[in-house]
Amino acid sequence: MEEKKELGLVTRAVIFAAEAHDGQVRKGTGIPYIVHPVEAAAIAAGMTKDPEVIAAAVLHDTAEDAGVSREQLTDEFGVRVAKLVAAESEDKREGVDPRLSWKIRKQETIDHLEQTNDVDVKILALADKLSNLRSIDRDYRAEGDRLWERFNQKDTKEIGWYYRSFIRTCAALKETAAYREYAELVDKVFGPEK
Repeated sequence: MEEKKELGLVTRAVIFAAEAHDGQVRKGTGIPYIVHPVEAAAIAAGMTKDPEVIAAAVLHDTAEDAGVSREQLTDEFGVRVAKLVAAESEDKREGVDPRLSWKIRKQETIDHLEQTNDVDVKILALADKLSNLRSIDRDYRAEGDRLWERFNQKDTKEIGWYYRSFIRTCAALKETAAYREYAELVDKVFGPEK
């Protein structure tokens, strides 16, 4: 444990996330899951140099998708990192079919981002969604409409609504390259807003 404490915060977060997501793959692919949070952290690093925000980006799915508790994150990385990860985690509603809770969960995410003035929370959300959108764009070119079958929500209008909402909720980041790339990809993948 002392050896790990000697490593930098972001390095420790990458190791922790890699262990937490070990054996997981991205939905509908054979891509190791860890690729996504590392990409999200790289995107976040383009918007901030704050190591706690970058660490939270790489850890953002450990609670939601790997069962890591907020207490574990607090013990390993401190209160602020754990709080940032919690802000980026959905309530998965254990025992409820994810197809049925999709719209509720996504609306909660949008509402949270509209209500917060915490730019760091918006950085995490944008980094996560830009990484996801890059994957969608790449995979759509390879698979076409079959791509949508891998998701809980299969209606592209609904998925487009969700991704388009981040253009508005993350507008505080509009001067960043990540925001501009995100807005362009939303139009490319889901068509221009009508």
